[in-house]
Amino acid sequence: MKEVNVGIIGGGLMGREAASAFSRWCVFNDMPVKPVLKAVCDLDENVLEWYKKVATVTQFTTVASELLKNKEIEVVYVAVPHHLHEELYKQVLASGKDLIAEKPFGIDLKSCRNIIDKVKESKRFVRCSSEFPFLPGPQKVIEYVRSNKVGKLLEVKSGFHHSSDVNTKKPINWKRMVAYCGEVGVMGDLGMHAVHLPFRLGYYPISVYADLQNIIKKRPGADGTMKACDTWDNAILHTRIEKEDHTVPMTIEMKRIAPTETNTWYIEILGTKGGVKYSTKEPKTLWTFAIEGVTQRWQKEDLGFKSVLDTITGGIFEPGFPDCFQQMLGAYFAERAGSLGERFHCATPEEALLSHQLFDAALRSEKENKVVNL
Repeated sequence: MKEVNVGIIGGGLMGREAASAFSRWCVFNDMPVKPVLKAVCDLDENVLEWYKKVATVTQFTTVASELLKNKEIEVVYVAVPHHLHEELYKQVLASGKDLIAEKPFGIDLKSCRNIIDKVKESKRFVRCSSEFPFLPGPQKVIEYVRSNKVGKLLEVKSGFHHSSDVNTKKPINWKRMVAYCGEVGVMGDLGMHAVHLPFRLGYYPISVYADLQNIIKKRPGADGTMKACDTWDNAILHTRIEKEDHTVPMTIEMKRIAPTETNTWYIEILGTKGGVKYSTKEPKTLWTFAIEGVTQRWQKEDLGFKSVLDTITGGIFEPGFPDCFQQMLGAYFAERAGSLGERFHCATPEEALLSHQLFDAALRSEKENKVVNL
């Protein structure tokens, strides 16, 4: 198995998940390459301390350019606040390294376009992070839709919900400030998760009407004083897509304030002959709709572990977040090595651009209180 040396810029929550996934690479069957974490960069030296338990890491730095000078490193995973995406992604590409980029792939539409220009110029292999479609449930949704069981499409619903911001005393962080998260707010934070699967199924909005909410306008800062919380907390996008001889409503929801929803990703697709829905709230349950004579019914199926890439894990076990995140990284390295074939691949820069075009139109819709065509 060929080894690929990897660096991480941004060693926080998602950086640690990536390091953990690399250390469990033996779970894959027939994987052509093995990522080896060699270098980590974070502004906070305390964050770097955790990585000292990873035996393969030989470089610890607080300066991204120092990591990028390391000629050993072939691929860099970057997980930093959105306002740093363009600068760091372009630096990675200019250094001649391939990139695993966190969503939303730039703080805004202009930034995303600038990054894509650099991707094309550099000819490096680049994909955008979006892990939830790699769970077995979403993969079954894709299989169902592509089997033509839906009939004439009636409606699509997709979304991603959090509930932790219901707590008004939760301290502010960069995701709640336009300067760091971007004007798109929650759409930048959660949006790629909600649109990845619809886009992959060919459901591209032709128009959008946006309901955006900034509900909690102040949160306590690190010093205890109240700070302005100026991003959108919740976003509901009422879109239309074109299918054959009719248009179809597609609702995309991204919410940080969704009571009882810890980390809920869902999709529902309904047609004249059948339908399918899945939610991480019931992580091993797939719902399908069928018509038999005059009887119409939803039925559920228990799912096992099978995802995109084959693993040693028994089919009767249940997957979780670390598994879908590792599957996403596995798909990245398998595709980079030319061995993924027709299997589900990571979100592309072009799909990230489509998401930014949608979110930019949603901002205009909110400002002007009208439907905006795409």
